Amino acid sequence: MEQRMLGELAVSAVGLGCMPMSWAYSVADADPQESRATLHRAVELGVTLLDTADVYGPHTNEETIRRFIVEDGLRDRVSIATKGGLVPIDATSYGRDGRPDSITKACEASMQRLGVDYIDLYQLHRVDPDVPIEETWGAMAALVTDGKVGFLGLSEVTVEEIARADAIHPVSSVQSELSLWTEENVVNGVLAHCEAHGIGFLAYAPLGRGYLTGTLTAESIGDSDFRSGNPRFTAEALAANQAIVDGVQAVADRLGVTAAQVALAWVLDQGRHVVPIPGTKRRRWLEQNVAAAAVVLDEDARKALASLPRSVAPRY
Repeated sequence: MEQRMLGELAVSAVGLGCMPMSWAYSVADADPQESRATLHRAVELGVTLLDTADVYGPHTNEETIRRFIVEDGLRDRVSIATKGGLVPIDATSYGRDGRPDSITKACEASMQRLGVDYIDLYQLHRVDPDVPIEETWGAMAALVTDGKVGFLGLSEVTVEEIARADAIHPVSSVQSELSLWTEENVVNGVLAHCEAHGIGFLAYAPLGRGYLTGTLTAESIGDSDFRSGNPRFTAEALAANQAIVDGVQAVADRLGVTAAQVALAWVLDQGRHVVPIPGTKRRRWLEQNVAAAAVVLDEDARKALASLPRSVAPRY
């Protein structure tokens, strides 16, 4: 697969978001052996970036990576990206803790759960408003100096926050939501700032949390699913936003691919510094997502996608 750069870290153009294997989306139907097979298949297909976080589960997602990647002898074939800085409150909510000591302890705990002595990419999951980012980032830079971490990333940040961190230690990546119905990081300048400064952009939820695939309905979202409390996933919002899905499907039909592949191709088309990390716990969707790296959008497709309506509801 094509390689893209997160700062100086080379990774596959499409990564794998591991969160759905144990957190947020229909966890009750997660099959551990299918998750294992999905992770192994990802490696076979050339996926080299696995994204997780300590809060996913909480903690169980990192343990899944240990059992099915590290203990299965595949550690040297992937870059593991995890995150710290959030404190679980319940199954899908959390507080923020960017205190230096807390960040150091969180990283060391992640290393233990992952079964590794080195994390390829360690990310600040959210900036703590009560702790200057310089203090948090300084503690993370010390993890690099100590040989525990290779590269550092941020998540859901502003251009100003990126610049403040980058002045202390290089920011290799910024992770935030980016998809055909979530373009805030285009509008707010984060995507352009990353490109101008050699920073990779990890696009999470590139499939609109499943909506852009055209396979999701209000009835398929259970009460324990994170999306059940999201304003974009009420029955009314899903129905009102159907024109977005229809437009994506029309492009997909003309190109002879799936709607999901068109959605991912659009994200990949936003710049060579962009790496989508669609999440899945099933091989069939993984294989479809990886194949999107070969989809080429022509000018007619780009124009059609640019003309899609915007979501009637905010993402949170």
